[in-house]
This record gives sequence, structure tokens and C-alpha cells, in this order.
Amino acid sequence: MTRRHGYALLASIVALIVALSTAVYVSVAAGTGTADRTSLSGSRPVRPSAAPASAGVWVGTWSAAPVGAEPGTLAEGMTGRSVRNVVHTSVGGTSARVTLSNLYGRTPLTVTHASLALAAGPRTAAAQAGSTRRLTFAGDTKVVVAAGAQVLSDAVALAVPAGGDLLVTTYSPVLSGPVTYHPTARQTSYAGPGDLTEDETGAGYTEQVDHWRYLTAVDVLSDEADGTVVAFGDSLTDGKNSTADANARWPDFLNRRLRTALAAGRDLPRYSVVNEGIGGNRVLADARGRPGENQAGIRRFRRDVLDRPNVRIVVVDLGINDILRTPGTVDPDKLLAGLRDLVRQAHARGIKVVGATLMPVGERSTWTEAREGVRQRVNAEIRSGRVYDAVIDFDRALRDPHDPRSLRAIYDSGDRLHPNDRGYERMAYSFDLEYLKGSTAARL
Repeated sequence: MTRRHGYALLASIVALIVALSTAVYVSVAAGTGTADRTSLSGSRPVRPSAAPASAGVWVGTWSAAPVGAEPGTLAEGMTGRSVRNVVHTSVGGTSARVTLSNLYGRTPLTVTHASLALAAGPRTAAAQAGSTRRLTFAGDTKVVVAAGAQVLSDAVALAVPAGGDLLVTTYSPVLSGPVTYHPTARQTSYAGPGDLTEDETGAGYTEQVDHWRYLTAVDVLSDEADGTVVAFGDSLTDGKNSTADANARWPDFLNRRLRTALAAGRDLPRYSVVNEGIGGNRVLADARGRPGENQAGIRRFRRDVLDRPNVRIVVVDLGINDILRTPGTVDPDKLLAGLRDLVRQAHARGIKVVGATLMPVGERSTWTEAREGVRQRVNAEIRSGRVYDAVIDFDRALRDPHDPRSLRAIYDSGDRLHPNDRGYERMAYSFDLEYLKGSTAARL
């Protein structure tokens, strides 16, 4: 073979490789994955899991911290039933993966089938036709999650939209109680008898619930975001008393505000925003149970913040329950030491910490002058800049100017502690988006 013929052959091979690579990229980016496979139910084709091939970085698009064991599920769990969790995305991507938790289970959780799909609309268990994808775990559709453990699925190719609803469905045919769950989700999810993981009609889902079961995170391979912001807090972050199925928690408002600013061309980091709030959560103490239900902030911080993908910023709004629920009066120095420990953990990973002042609680049954004094002491230290890298003054933003110890009436949901939708929106708009810029060098 002459040198000229050799060059020509080499050029042909390179061209063939480029053409094949382009075809694969276009197929995955379009959400087609590999060829359709007939579903086990025979109802319609369901696309299998497929490894992503498109560019991007993994970020969180939704999350919810595991809180405890669901009452009434101690023995059987959700045996012989399908659980369809509905979750709302913060950013889009070309592929997705989910985390399932059995943290509060006492026996292994066996999931024989799981699926991911785009919801057909709001407040429905129905999926968009043709959007259902089988989930696999290390290549297998079946996974056994040990008691006290969690598992990450394989990535599946799916065009996930920003600001859309996803359906994540699991089926467990054997005893698996108790169920690890997140109560007070402010989002309607579903359950039904039998294996309905590939049912796109939603007709078989006879139960509606206001909590999430087993599912604790959805990540996406995204070219819309370069990192994740984690909102870490208590019921004020979890969105208690916000309108159900409206995504009206303050992290939801913050995410939409950031998306709008980026679309307008503002020079800001492209981040997703996920919610790791737990109602009743404290910095220093677990709530109850073994393992401790509603784990203390300093104990769950690694799982719910540090181990999430590409976290760049954590927003901490925690401490009011330490003041209200600790017998007697919590030591403000111990509470501040706990908050500073969260900052230390974050800085060790190079994560910037934005912290919030503690909002007023009014004259509730657990309110005392001594406890109000602790709140004022903690807020003064936070405002001084000696706790966090940056400060959001939620207290100043929502308090009544004529009665600073109480929420302003237009922001109060009625219990003198939790905001209404307008109050949660006010919290998000009191956040200076410039705080998202910059980082903290890892301290080894």
C-alpha cells in the first residue's frame, strides 16, 4: 500500500468514527436512548435505562431529606403496592438518576421494578405517553436496599424539563416495613395495588398522600446548571402551611427568581436549588427513635448537603426549634457552636455558607422572655458576620415593624410561626443573588 492510499484509508476511518459518535449524541440528547422494549404489562413500549452520552454536569434538581418511619407501616411497609412519588424539578437535563432510602427500615427493602416518567400534568398520577423509563441499579431492575442504607440508580436518558413534574415509581412485592418517608411534602403523591411502575394512565393509583416515600433525591446531567444550592433548614424551609401542589416554598421561589435573572442576562452563577428542610429540625438534637428520627442538623449535614452532587452554596436557616423545643432554655453559645460546626464542615469541602437570622415566633405556648433573649443573642451574632460567610436577614424581612417579636400579618399563615405563600416569596426576595457568587477554599 502506498503512503497516499494509507492516508486515504485513515481519513475514511476517522470520518466513520465521527459520524457514529454524532449519531449516538443526537439520539441520547433527544431522549431516545436505546431501542424501545415492550413493557412487562404489555400496555405500551417502555424505554429502558441507558447510560448518558451528552455533555453536562450532575446537579441536584430535587431532594427531600428522610425524616423517619411512616406510621402504620411497621410490619408490611408497602408490600404488593406501587408508590408513585411526584416531584418538581428546579433545572432540566438530558439524563437523570434517583436515590432511594431505607434509612428507617428494619429489614432489607426489595424493589423489583422502578421507573421514571414525565407527569402528564399537574395533580395527576398519569405520565406523558412514551416518557416512562425503566430504572436499573448496577444494571439490574431489581435492587435490595439494606436497612439503614440508601442506593443510587443508574443514569437513564430522558429529556427532563426545568420546572416540570416527574413521577418516580417503585414496586416492592415482599415485606419491607417500616417505610422511610418525608411527611408534610406539600405535594400530592400516589399509591396503588400491584405493579404499576409502567402504567402511564394513572388509573390504578387509588391512594393519595401528602408525603414522599423512599425517594430522597433526583439528579440530572445538565447543561443548564454548573452547581447546586442546598437550602438546609426546618419547617420554614420545608414549606409548612404553603399551598399544596403549588411549589410555594421559599427555595422554590428562589429557584424561579434565579432562573428569571439568568434568562434576562444577569451575570450570575448557573445553579440549581434543592430543598433539604425538615419540619421540627434542630441543630443539636434528634427528635426521637432509633436511629434518631428527624436527625439533628450537625448529624445529617454530610448526607443531606456534603454528599449531594456539585454543591457550591448551602443556605442555613436553622435554630428556632432548638430555642422552642429544648427543655428549659438552650445555651446560646452551644447553639452558635453548632451553627459554626456546620460552617466548618462546609468549608472543609470548599462550600460557601449563607446563613439566615431566626424569624420571630410571637407569643406561642412555648415562648418565654428567656427564649426570646436567646433568639436575639443568636441573631446579633449572625448579623455581626462571625458565623456565616454571608447573611440573609429573614427576621427583618418578615417581622411586624410595630411588634418586632411577631410576624407581620400579611406574611403570617395563621400560626404566628410559619409564613403563608406571600411570606415565603418575601423570604426568597430578601436573598441577595450576588451572594451566589464566589466560593470558599477548602480548608484541610
